[in-house]
Amino acid sequence: MDHGLAERFERERLRLRAVAYRLLGSLTDAEDAVQETWLRLARTDPATVDNLDAWLTTVVARVSLNTLRSRAARREDPLDVRLPDPVVDTGADDPAHAAVLADSVGLALLVVLDTLTPAERLAFVLHDMFGVPFDEIGPLVDRSPAAARQLASRARRRVRGQAPAPDPDLTRQRAVVDAFLAAARDGDLDALVAVLHPDVVLRSDAGSARARHTVVLTGATVVAAQATTFGRLFPHARPVLVNGAAGVLVSAGDRPLSVMAFTVTGGRIAAVHVIADPRRLAALGLAG
Repeated sequence: MDHGLAERFERERLRLRAVAYRLLGSLTDAEDAVQETWLRLARTDPATVDNLDAWLTTVVARVSLNTLRSRAARREDPLDVRLPDPVVDTGADDPAHAAVLADSVGLALLVVLDTLTPAERLAFVLHDMFGVPFDEIGPLVDRSPAAARQLASRARRRVRGQAPAPDPDLTRQRAVVDAFLAAARDGDLDALVAVLHPDVVLRSDAGSARARHTVVLTGATVVAAQATTFGRLFPHARPVLVNGAAGVLVSAGDRPLSVMAFTVTGGRIAAVHVIADPRRLAALGLAG
């Protein structure tokens, strides 16, 4: 193995992980895709690689596409969406998470990406998020560049129609989330409804990886009523960043109970995503 090539790969590792995470929505699968990319590079003659950055991007994208296609083949209900893994920033210095958080992709967007076909998702992510030209994307999905452009266009329309755009001001986001938590603690339904978008969507993994489907609640009144049932836990919540947006980590002592991600749009909460499965929380390496 060429040591210079290995060093260049290490310089690209975090970017490749960010690409794979956006394609797969899973931190573990993203790391596996990057590792497979490294193994393929190790078996490759360096003389055949003209542009290493482009080569690595192509390989990690192809590996991720195979994973997406395997998921689609296994999925019993094509409408069911597994909540993506959150990237939680508790303030610790973690360069791997920092790479994923750069130009963060919110969980609400990742949920919508999971409804796309594998080819649509790849075309959209590579072009719109990483600037890969369509003449490089086309061969990955066995399409012409023009057809790849159409795939990305369809995905873009879906994203714009279904993924709420978060408010850019993190301080405002935090103020809205704090108001939600305070109202839930007090059991104040009116205050909760006031801070929720009328069409708010709450998605939860129901606290178990064995749950067959993600639990989905819609509408301000329904979500507000649900929030009052677990508002007693919120004194144990502390602010964190989840995929670059305002979120909370709920803990009992040093044991994480849930991660809650919020999408705040126009000063109201448009989406809430709750990860409470103990195995998923353990894999995130969180401490209360």
